[in-house]
Amino acid sequence: MPGESLIVEARGSDLLAVKFTAMAGPCEVLMPSMSPPAALAFGAVAAQEAWRIEKKFSRYRDDSVTAWIHRNRGTPIQVDEETAALMDFASQCFELSEGLFDITSGVLGRVWRFDGSDRIPEAAAVDELLPLIGFGKLEWNSPRLLLPEAMELDFGGIGKEYAVDRAYELLAARSSISFLVNFGGDLRANRPPAQGPWQVGIERPDTEKEPSLLLDLERGALATSGDSRRYLLRDGVRYGHILHPGTGWPVLGAPRSVTVAASSCTEAGLLSTIALLRGSGAQAFLDEQGVRYWILQ
Repeated sequence: MPGESLIVEARGSDLLAVKFTAMAGPCEVLMPSMSPPAALAFGAVAAQEAWRIEKKFSRYRDDSVTAWIHRNRGTPIQVDEETAALMDFASQCFELSEGLFDITSGVLGRVWRFDGSDRIPEAAAVDELLPLIGFGKLEWNSPRLLLPEAMELDFGGIGKEYAVDRAYELLAARSSISFLVNFGGDLRANRPPAQGPWQVGIERPDTEKEPSLLLDLERGALATSGDSRRYLLRDGVRYGHILHPGTGWPVLGAPRSVTVAASSCTEAGLLSTIALLRGSGAQAFLDEQGVRYWILQ
């Protein structure tokens, strides 16, 4: 894939970061200081897995599994084991969120472009797409799938967090050193380095990497959902990129940013996204889940 390069960067006197780009964003693996070749070899495990997952599930590639599924709309197909596991997880997300977390809602990307402009789509254009949304309209009996005509699947809402967990598992199997996997702000650590807990900043909305909170993380995962990067702005109203699958419109009254701590990144990402989809009910939802969280308004 384009841009498949690794960079080793010192972080203070005791840590190294192996940096690369994947899934349209900056990624890195942090680890104790070691020789650059050893760091590159360790970081490459995470990078290769991130690139593999991106290539396999991207909705923007003609050679991805997602594209293959779309080419076979209206026809019963059998998907591979990994894709089936993601489909099962997507089904669980749909049920847990009471239909709010829906991987078929990516079809709304045909009319919504969250580029910071004021171009809001016409209501009629949004309404035309609503019949194409609804996980329950799929015929899914693992590993067999029938995707109705004109509908789409979009694994983007779970892909990055899944990639973090997969990279974490591969690295943990390879070495017992302490490390932290960070893919675009979604991260997971196995244990703290010798000098103390990992320092994780939660970015203040509308700033360039200015932290609003600084957390100490020993182990586990953090995932953040928010509207700082992808939004539209018209007449003083900000439209974030988290779309309600029932209306086709952004959820108004939601927090600007929700960060959730969990044992895995997929769980943390699911809960932070559902919280945003709950709008003003985000805090109540997270309280019900019994997880640690941080909300920025």
